[in-house]
Amino acid sequence: MPQERRANRGPGAAAANREALISAAREIFAESGFDAPLSRIARRAGVGQGSLYRHFSDRGALAMAVFEDNVTGLEDYAARPGVGLEQVLETIREQLVTSMAFVELLDPPVSDPCLAQLGERVGALLSGQLDSARRRGVVRADLTGAELMLGLSMLAAVLSRTPTGARAEVAERGWLLLRRGLDG
Repeated sequence: MPQERRANRGPGAAAANREALISAAREIFAESGFDAPLSRIARRAGVGQGSLYRHFSDRGALAMAVFEDNVTGLEDYAARPGVGLEQVLETIREQLVTSMAFVELLDPPVSDPCLAQLGERVGALLSGQLDSARRRGVVRADLTGAELMLGLSMLAAVLSRTPTGARAEVAERGWLLLRRGLDG
């Protein structure tokens, strides 16, 4: 049976294609890890491999776009009125369960300056939220941003070795332990 060809939607679809690729990569990486076939990501996004390579030169560039998207989303969320440390940490916990890309950001396997910069953005965001929480007396006065990042990194390391189906339960148990260390 001949395969149907998709209509070329042209350059106007570039931004939508890029977002679809990032979303598909996040899902596929969470399901199968970073070694998942890029062709599978393109299929899930509903684009051809040519479109994938027009946007991302290689697997690393695609992974970095997923990391960047996760961090930007977290920063946007944290900037909303009424969102505090507890809500930001809960969002990070959810990202750790659903996005191996976020796990790798908190517990990177290799030194990469771009990845380190994204990690620094998360650290700065958490430090700002932590300062506010300290002023309100909802966390220990001596808790540092570095300690908070360390705790999240430890949870990320455990989740990176946890089967997908068990991540939510393991994250919840780990989260309860971390919360005990935050309380004032």
